[in-house]
Amino acid sequence: MNKCSLLFTLLFSCAVFSGSKAQEVRMDSTFSLLKKVADWQWHELETVGWKNHRKDWTSGAMYTGMFAWAQYANNVIYYDKLKEVGEMNKWQIGKYRHFADDYCVGQLYTQLYEIFRDERYIQDFRSLADTLVSIPHNESLAWKNNIYTREWAWCDALFMGPPGLGYLTEATGNPNYLNKSIALWWKSTAFLYDKDERLFYRDSRYFNKREKNGAKVFWSRGNGWVIAGLARLISATPKHHPAYEQLKRLFIEMADKLAAIQYKDGSWHASLLDPESFPMKETSGTGFIGYALTWGINEGLLSFPKYQPVVTKAWDAMRSSVHSDGKLGYVQPQGAAPDQVSYDGTDVYGVGAFLLFGTEMLKMLAQFDNNGTTHVVYNPTPKTVTRQVEINLRKEKGTKIRLNEYGVQDLFTGEKIKYSTTESSRNIVFKFDTELAPGSKRYFALKPKR
Repeated sequence: MNKCSLLFTLLFSCAVFSGSKAQEVRMDSTFSLLKKVADWQWHELETVGWKNHRKDWTSGAMYTGMFAWAQYANNVIYYDKLKEVGEMNKWQIGKYRHFADDYCVGQLYTQLYEIFRDERYIQDFRSLADTLVSIPHNESLAWKNNIYTREWAWCDALFMGPPGLGYLTEATGNPNYLNKSIALWWKSTAFLYDKDERLFYRDSRYFNKREKNGAKVFWSRGNGWVIAGLARLISATPKHHPAYEQLKRLFIEMADKLAAIQYKDGSWHASLLDPESFPMKETSGTGFIGYALTWGINEGLLSFPKYQPVVTKAWDAMRSSVHSDGKLGYVQPQGAAPDQVSYDGTDVYGVGAFLLFGTEMLKMLAQFDNNGTTHVVYNPTPKTVTRQVEINLRKEKGTKIRLNEYGVQDLFTGEKIKYSTTESSRNIVFKFDTELAPGSKRYFALKPKR
């Protein structure tokens, strides 16, 4: 993607429209649900207050989902809220600078920088990254001597640290941040990854622990952190990078395992290998795992026929966990291991997972459900723009097209778009203007009129 261009338009393909496949998940209702959950969370923070600091890992994880939602909401208010957080933080990371939890917030700063290009956003995070690059990181990852303040010695860190460093390379062009991130990723993987189970231990304290049923202890949210962090790291890694294929293989390996152990209710319970001891569904782990698997489908790393039923079931478990007012329930409390959850249990990182997952579901539905007529229009600039969009419908020999049977629709909101047409012997072009907020994407497609 050319991030310096004023407007980016992607046509998935150009094909004759022949009617849309039915999907269990509707895009417009999914979009509305994401908005309800995001708005509930912001209202809660603004009226009840922040349970943890705005630089805390819990907040940082929420921002990843809020940023993803802001890209599709087409309303600058969501970016304004995130920039307000940055201003209140003075664009600084947390107190313990080499502690991955305390620089998770760097993901937000860097992603905002890529749109709004304010050097203040990344100054402190880049200073920390320069230090991380220069440190040898040659300590053992055994859980002692506060190792977590210096190394990625626990699986959560693989979401908190690597993506931000990868995004910083994208933003600055300095490959050292990404390369260091990948090197540290493999150090942690060599220590924490169980090759037989294809899952990550939380940290070295869990190597010899067992669940009630005798299984090894593998935490749902912990492995959600890992595979979501891996998806985000891969997204920042160029395909020509020497580590790309190895990262992709690990992602596919984990995805295959997680799909195989999905619980019958569509979720991943707190304990992956002993779900019966933790009988309630758990939405933070399910959200991060579902996000990663759906991202993998959208990026072509995972098979749509194989994984679409998995993520659809998982999304059903997630959306059925949302209260009528937009509160997300069944979020396991903060901790380091599988634990019990409840309908009323919520926290901001669960909302981050929900929004990440939901936005990827929107992309998947748009990409696979419109017979090649989907257009994505992106405004990478810091200002609202209005641009003309064209959707090209190719005529196939022997096929009669009646223009009054088709219309243009905003896929996510369901809005019917006014358009004009021009026609040639080979094509019909549908033209219309659209307004895009800063950093926003809109998805359009031809739809049969009903």
